[in-house]
Formats: sequence, structure tokens, C-alpha cells
Amino acid sequence: MVQKLVLASNNTGKVREFRELLLPLNFEIISQGELGIPSAEEPHHTFVENALAKARHASAASGLPALADDSGICVHALNGEPGVYSARYAGSACNDLANNQKLIASLREHSNRGAHYACALVMVQSAGDPEPLIVQTRWYGQFIDEATGSHGFGYDPHFFLPKLGKTAAELEPAEKNSLSHRGQALRELIAQLQKRA
Repeated sequence: MVQKLVLASNNTGKVREFRELLLPLNFEIISQGELGIPSAEEPHHTFVENALAKARHASAASGLPALADDSGICVHALNGEPGVYSARYAGSACNDLANNQKLIASLREHSNRGAHYACALVMVQSAGDPEPLIVQTRWYGQFIDEATGSHGFGYDPHFFLPKLGKTAAELEPAEKNSLSHRGQALRELIAQLQKRA
């Protein structure tokens, strides 16, 4: 039986990734934008609080179970910045290029390029679900100045994986999904769902 699940995101890259990753589970993923649901406010300082707010908002507006993630890149030399502000690091009306350029400028005086992607993934059965499923994961790498690769989105062309000798944007989608913070989180969420079944 196919279960409808609202994805609390209008990011086309995220929607595509989640549809691919959840395909085997008989979920029909509907983005909140397809239902005319506006984006939730993200006023919190942690990924998990923002993800929970987004999931509850999408579920309340749709009357359906909802899945939300809040994720971003945390650069170690910058005390975790841009963190929860990753999507709007260069300003509220910015794009991926502007965000990456600002991060390159912010790191100009730093030799430590260690970074990780963080993901908080939350699933609620209803807006008032007292037991949301919550998963938090990390994917470690380095931030590099030169963009490489044509896959992915956001900071992927600058997120270098030393063990592979590639950026996240050089990975094919299936390989990225097997390694990424979001792929890790979804696999853990699936394991939790199977325990509840």
C-alpha cells in the first residue's frame, strides 16, 4: 500500500534525492510546494529544531504525515558556520554561487579546511505527533576554493572527499546517496520505521 508523505521542502535537488532514496518503501513523496504550502519559518539555532518545525508545519497544513530535513555545511575553522544558515549564508535572496563565494572569502585567512555536512531528519505522523522520529548524521570532508563537478547542488562542488579524491559534485547520484549525510539519515530513519512496524 502506497502511503502519501509530504516533504517539507521546495528545494528541487532535495525533492529529487528523497524520491530516489524512498522509492523502495512505497511512499508517494509530495513536495509541500505541490500542495501550495508555504515554507515554514526557521528561527532556531539547531538543525533538529528547524527540521521539527518544518515537519509539524507541513503536516498541519496538509493533514498528512510529513518528512523534513534541515541540513547544511559546518566549517570547522569558522566555529561551525554557516551551519543552519547555509542556504542563506550570503543573504535571504542569494543563490548557491553567492553562498560559495562568501564562504571562500570567509576562509581566505584559514589553513584548516575541515568541514562536514550535517543533517537532521524528522518524520511526524501528524502535526501534534508526541514521538517524532529524529535522526542526526554527519558527512566529513574539506571545503576547497575551486568548484569541481556538475552533479549535486549547494556546496557540493566545493566539498572535497579526500578518501575518494573527488568532490560531492563529482559523484554519480547513486554513489552520493550511499555516502551523504542525507543518505545516512534516511537509512537510519528507515531502520527506525521498520522497528515500529
